[in-house]
Amino acid sequence: MTFTITVEPSGRTFSATTDETLLAAGIRQGIGLPYGCKDGACGSCKCKLVSGQVTHGPHQAKALSADEEAAGYVLTCCGTAQSDVVIESRQVTEAGAFPIKKMPVRVNSLERVSHDVIVMKLQLPAADAFQYHAGQYVEFLLRDGDRRSYSMANAPHTQATQPGIELHIRHMPGGKFTDHVFGAMKEKEILRIEGPYGSFYLREDSSKPIILLASGTGFAPIKALIEHMQHKGITRPATLYWGGRRPADLYQDAWIREQLAAMPHLRYVPVISDALPEDGWSGRTGFVHQAVLQDVPDLSGHEVYACGAPIVVESARRDYTTAGLPDEAFFADSFTSAKDKL
Repeated sequence: MTFTITVEPSGRTFSATTDETLLAAGIRQGIGLPYGCKDGACGSCKCKLVSGQVTHGPHQAKALSADEEAAGYVLTCCGTAQSDVVIESRQVTEAGAFPIKKMPVRVNSLERVSHDVIVMKLQLPAADAFQYHAGQYVEFLLRDGDRRSYSMANAPHTQATQPGIELHIRHMPGGKFTDHVFGAMKEKEILRIEGPYGSFYLREDSSKPIILLASGTGFAPIKALIEHMQHKGITRPATLYWGGRRPADLYQDAWIREQLAAMPHLRYVPVISDALPEDGWSGRTGFVHQAVLQDVPDLSGHEVYACGAPIVVESARRDYTTAGLPDEAFFADSFTSAKDKL
């Protein structure tokens, strides 16, 4: 059975069957609903149900609590329509949605940049244009049908001179995909990807100062945003807060410092939570999301782009809202990497 889904306040409509999620149906018909993990884990797709009936598949309570569900909120990534439905949702359509494509890619290089991070560069098919927004991600299509998601770490304009994408892969011991990347994978190996996915990208119609918040390899899409800002000549004040347990976790610290000379509007605040004496760390310490509040206790006039471990993103969303940040000014991509474990 097919139902009509209406998205307010835009008034856009699309159809959905009872065996596909609202998000999948919207993507299929070019409706840019916000989302992150597509796995019921991050809550990025949460929106208000105005009318109609939606049934949820498996999801985590941190993404949608029982109280939120009772209050009329739904997750479009795991909710299916049981009637005509009206939802309230901020859309991605103002910047345009690029077509989602499947394509083979070749591993061009594998560079280990820390004990548990590899920078992987993939060559795209020569005759196949791949368009995406800085901040979006692709999914690897594994042979058994599983998928693994990774954000592009290079901005789209880099395709003009070097067609390919850069990914930052963190090793998850026991992970089906990352064990292979850190073990048997060789250059020239052929993989399959699908994308672009995600609603994490820079909103260029705003003039508000920007907070870029990254933990671990959550730096990857933030790097793409910085490259994009530099390429487009965007000079809004921006501060990057990048957190790691130890200094070596900030695996492209030197790259960031190189950009600062060409981007006087960009500030960089590295934050380390568990430095050891032998690290000789004299910079900021503690939790990275709290460092933002120490510097900017009133976030009402800012936009925040947060990416990394779910606990960091969730804590930032909660605490920054309390500090005055409007809900619509918080953009996030939560790395639900635990699903990479068998």
